[in-house]
Amino acid sequence: MKKLSLYILLTTVIFSCGKNDKGELVGIKSKSQWNAEKPYGMTLIPGGSFTMGKQDEDISGALNSPTRTVTVRPFYMDETEITNSEYKEFVFWVRDSIVRTQLAQMAELYATPDDPASPLAAYQYRSADTANISAYEKYMIEKYDGLDDANSLGLSKRLDWSEDIIWDTAEFPDEYYTEIMVDSMFVPLEESFNGQRMLKVEKLKYRYSYLDVEAAARNKGSRKDFIRHEVVEVYPDTTVWVKDFNYSYNDPMHQDYFHHQAYEDYPVVGVDWYQAKAFCSWRTKKRNDYLNTKKNLSTVPHFRLATEPEWEYAARGGLEFSTYPWGGKYTTSDRGCFLANFKPRRGDYAVDGALYTVEAKSYNPNDYGLYNMAGNVSEWTNTAYNEASYYLGSTMNPNVEDSKNHRKVIRGGSWKDVAYFLEVSTRDYEYADSARSYIGFRTAQDYLGTDLNP
Repeated sequence: MKKLSLYILLTTVIFSCGKNDKGELVGIKSKSQWNAEKPYGMTLIPGGSFTMGKQDEDISGALNSPTRTVTVRPFYMDETEITNSEYKEFVFWVRDSIVRTQLAQMAELYATPDDPASPLAAYQYRSADTANISAYEKYMIEKYDGLDDANSLGLSKRLDWSEDIIWDTAEFPDEYYTEIMVDSMFVPLEESFNGQRMLKVEKLKYRYSYLDVEAAARNKGSRKDFIRHEVVEVYPDTTVWVKDFNYSYNDPMHQDYFHHQAYEDYPVVGVDWYQAKAFCSWRTKKRNDYLNTKKNLSTVPHFRLATEPEWEYAARGGLEFSTYPWGGKYTTSDRGCFLANFKPRRGDYAVDGALYTVEAKSYNPNDYGLYNMAGNVSEWTNTAYNEASYYLGSTMNPNVEDSKNHRKVIRGGSWKDVAYFLEVSTRDYEYADSARSYIGFRTAQDYLGTDLNP
């Protein structure tokens, strides 16, 4: 009996590889062909080796960036810093998800099949059609759905995004809808002024999970021991415009920078490192949720923050031994025009044309097509700051990831910095839970395969 079972198993394996392989080794082929697709708003950084670190005199005396040759793999990078408009899409998605969930839960209590005319009925969970689902989906619904479990597919209860959310208080349909919006999503009456009911931004939390691959690869244990769960408040800290500067009137930026449409194309600020990471998770989810609705389309690699070496390599734009992304040693062109947004003179922030930030797509891009890799806002990277990392790190895709080290590398300098911090080799850091009026970010994504003809 054992011999018969073994024979059946071998037969299954042999003939499952293909009907017309004539017994030759042909490999397992995917049903669909993989074609790398450049993500919208990103550019391909071809990868390669470069001399990283200070090639000129280290005038700060930090001695934390000695020159060395390193190699990075190809990757995509945002052409610009993430803008207020782009980050606002993330905030609104979180906001709408929370509102729709609360409306759906309220609908379960008060919207019954006997009362389909109830305004809440439009926001009920969208149940799966159990008569037309696969055996796998049916099994998962019966055994796992309804559990507060990160791996639950959520097949039996899904949010219905087809119905618009009503935000105008004069058009709230009933008292249940009003209760959710007034008591849950808006600030209390005693915190309101001038007749305005503002959103309770601390309610806007994004929850996501990920596998700590580094820890899992280097330590023994069950996979569940290395799954990390994060809950992050996503609304940017607009008070940074006031808190970052003592005895300075910056209240208009506090009030309007993230809110007003005049600043939609300006880089988002007031976002800490954890919020930047949460944005990367959401952007990955947004893209893959769409691809999962299409047949024969593979999901994309995760969006993420660039590592410090990747950031410097991209900032150099393929130019070796350059001081700035544009290649020269000067911050002005031969016509005397400034090449970046920074503080050129003591106390004179506006001589370069802007007092604060400028639009994300300003000045000329570097040779990789990246805008504002020097100045405008400093940018979070995925690297923990260590003074000795250049001495200890690998020369192949070097990176220091240390969850216990809360100092994270920022690069590029900002609108409030002097020219030294705009140099492509200058290192700086900020604590991960700190939000500043001069720190933003841009995202990166791995390129799969080797691009021999960029």
